[in-house]
Amino acid sequence: QVQLVESGGGLVQPGGSLRLSCSTSGFTFSKYAMAWYRQTPGKEREFVALIFIEGSTNYADSVKGRFTISRDNAKNTVYLQMSSLKAEDTAVYYCNAPRSPVKDSWGQGTQVTVST
Repeated sequence: QVQLVESGGGLVQPGGSLRLSCSTSGFTFSKYAMAWYRQTPGKEREFVALIFIEGSTNYADSVKGRFTISRDNAKNTVYLQMSSLKAEDTAVYYCNAPRSPVKDSWGQGTQVTVST
């Protein structure tokens, strides 16, 4: 079955960095674009970053220049390198394959908290 397992979240001070990972199985990872989303309580899940098959990327304006999405097709894993973190980046982060047959599958997410 399809699995997406996010990891790497935690508590970090403003200005700090974290690297999130999303390990996947159950679908042909290399054939699809992968994305990161985030959600805070009471709000809709929002787009953060997308990486296409060939490696081109898109970012939400709020994270552009601070976050970098990457992928390792050999490991079926997508990453999100987050730098210059701000309090408003606090959220649960999820990965997804938004343009695939498994676009309705989500993992448990990983909590990122930016605070002093």
